[in-house]
Amino acid sequence: MKQPELGRRISELRTAKGLTQEELVEKCNISVRTIQRIEAGEVTPRSYTVKTILAALDYDLSKISDDENNLFDSFTGWVKSFMLIDIDVDKPSNFLIKQLNIAWILGIIYFIIGFFEGAADYFLFEKDNMIFSSGMYIAIKIISLITFVFFQRGFIMIGGLFRNYLLKIMSFIMIIAITMLSAYDIISIFHDSVEREFVAGASALTFGIIGIIYGISLIRLKKSVGRISKYAGVLEVIGGCFLLTILLAFVGLLIYIPAELLEIIIIFKVIEIIKIKKSESIFA
Repeated sequence: MKQPELGRRISELRTAKGLTQEELVEKCNISVRTIQRIEAGEVTPRSYTVKTILAALDYDLSKISDDENNLFDSFTGWVKSFMLIDIDVDKPSNFLIKQLNIAWILGIIYFIIGFFEGAADYFLFEKDNMIFSSGMYIAIKIISLITFVFFQRGFIMIGGLFRNYLLKIMSFIMIIAITMLSAYDIISIFHDSVEREFVAGASALTFGIIGIIYGISLIRLKKSVGRISKYAGVLEVIGGCFLLTILLAFVGLLIYIPAELLEIIIIFKVIEIIKIKKSESIFA
């Protein structure tokens, strides 16, 4: 536990024990000034000092660690729940269909907003010209990011339903990568600290690799969803290969346009499968 939370915890424990700072000093043989500074959050004590104080207060140090772990577990649990990472195939079909409906609707919005985002990025990074106001550019980026997250959230769920763990992983990685790139794009309009050419090249290589693996994960859906997933996967792989060339990255971005449309259709297909086959065996 870090300061000032540690100081507050020690102060609360001491008060609960009915001890003054001077009485605590007698029990742990630490100067009263040190106790005062620790409780005030002015200093971060060494682990030995913390253990000595907590021992004098009859408090198990592991409980503090457990509290921190509980906070971490709560956060990771929320992320897994929100992102549908540990989706239960026994969930009611209405719940599954609702989440997929959200995915395809926001997927369409993401597809449409992508044209505005692409135009804005092109003129900003190639022509050094803002065709939208800063506020509008930021709004486009945020809307694009949110819709992309919910779009890929659908594929995380699909990966879980059909035991396609590669799809789950790559969809989540894509969300992280897009989030980082969107943050850079927004920051860059205020503070251009990194060469844009370098970032563009690094992004092309990164998303090229991600696109190829993501495409492979879509192809693996063929047995469950049909040929549409194979076509979408092949386009993703081809687009990723073009991105890796950097110079022909724009071709890869164009190929991703029909790939995204096919991916929206994949979500429709899965919805139909859930409606027709509600038994657990379909997801085996």
